[in-house]
Amino acid sequence: MSAKKKIKQSVAIVTLGCKVNQYESASFVSGFEELGLAVVSVKEEADVCVVNTCAVTGKAGAQSRQLIRKVLRDHPKARVVVTGCYAQIASQEIVELAGRPICIVGNGYKHLLVDIALAEQHCDLEMYMGDISRQRQISELPVRRFAERTRAYLKVQDGCNRFCSYCIVPYARGRCRSLAPDKVLAQVETFVAEGYRELVVTGIHTGAYGQDLEPAVTLLDLLGSVANRFPGLRYRLSSLEPMEISDEMLAFIAATDCMMPHLHIPLQSGDDGVLKRMNRRYTGRQFGDIVNRCVERIPGAAMGVDVLVGFPGETEEAFRNTYDLLESLPVTYLHVFPYSSRPGTVAASMADQLPKQVKEERVALLRQLDHKKRTAFYLSQVGTVQRVLAENARNRLRRMRGFSENYLPVHFKAPAELANQVVPVRIDRVEDGSVFGSLVE
Repeated sequence: MSAKKKIKQSVAIVTLGCKVNQYESASFVSGFEELGLAVVSVKEEADVCVVNTCAVTGKAGAQSRQLIRKVLRDHPKARVVVTGCYAQIASQEIVELAGRPICIVGNGYKHLLVDIALAEQHCDLEMYMGDISRQRQISELPVRRFAERTRAYLKVQDGCNRFCSYCIVPYARGRCRSLAPDKVLAQVETFVAEGYRELVVTGIHTGAYGQDLEPAVTLLDLLGSVANRFPGLRYRLSSLEPMEISDEMLAFIAATDCMMPHLHIPLQSGDDGVLKRMNRRYTGRQFGDIVNRCVERIPGAAMGVDVLVGFPGETEEAFRNTYDLLESLPVTYLHVFPYSSRPGTVAASMADQLPKQVKEERVALLRQLDHKKRTAFYLSQVGTVQRVLAENARNRLRRMRGFSENYLPVHFKAPAELANQVVPVRIDRVEDGSVFGSLVE
């Protein structure tokens, strides 16, 4: 498909969902800009509007529908292209709510989205879908730049083979597919040329990287290659499954200066019965052992944890098992989500769905624990000197803000020209949940 004759001048792109979606939208931006289009805010008039949707929860699906309606209403003359996970699993619903010409691009065709959006001829309804479960090659989506100039996402993998009972992602993203190491290195080289200082290595199931390649490689192999070739960057890992965090991985992170001491691990539940119904493949005790081993091998590391509250059949005792486990562990912060029924998943048809009020009460308790854990970690860093990647002063405190290697969000006084530089900052105090420091001369 070709877009040789460009009749469109501007494009607006709106994105819901995960780091992978954000990476893919950045690829669309790069593609449109290379063809001479201006990328504008969705609040401005645009010839093309791209909506990159999410479907990870029922709420995310509802937000996707709401956003599609808003874009259709606010841009009556624009060519509207809908893509992403909600487009993949609910294309008929999108057709029904549109009521006007629309283009739907499934996840397996995202690499063609720019050309599809700019095609000279199109009809009232265009659908580029296919059976995502049969997709065996990752869509190559190179990115030139992100809106944020200091940190970029590096997508190395797509799809998931795990089929957790609450999760729609394997149906929306297909099976595990990895980007070849040479393509990953080429993307890193582009980011280096664009001046990025930190990359967040991400995927739908990042820890499964390379298992589908021939010959097979591992995520650790890839990280070794990237760190060896581009040691001047900082690398931060996105979510890894608990049982994928090996002693070799921990030793590598601890021994490699450019690997950030920060891990994010999904727990979802600390109750073994709930974990089994979720089709998670570990126990609460195993998870606890892994977290303790991480902190032991990488002193000072930040440990983030995902928790899913209110899964069908989660009793008060089961919730208490989750709370007690997390309270006992040296975790840094929690991402807490209420269970949201996602049609098409096994869990959606399970008995003993919990009332909304019960879920909200349990979420509130874990978010209080999150605040307690964050504050304790922040206070433990007071008096230390951290290497902070300075970003900008566009925040309510109007001070330079940046992240330390162990993911402390630090505010400090600094001239604007220090943005996008790694600088030494002494952690001075924690106040109202914010961390304050001072430049070390």
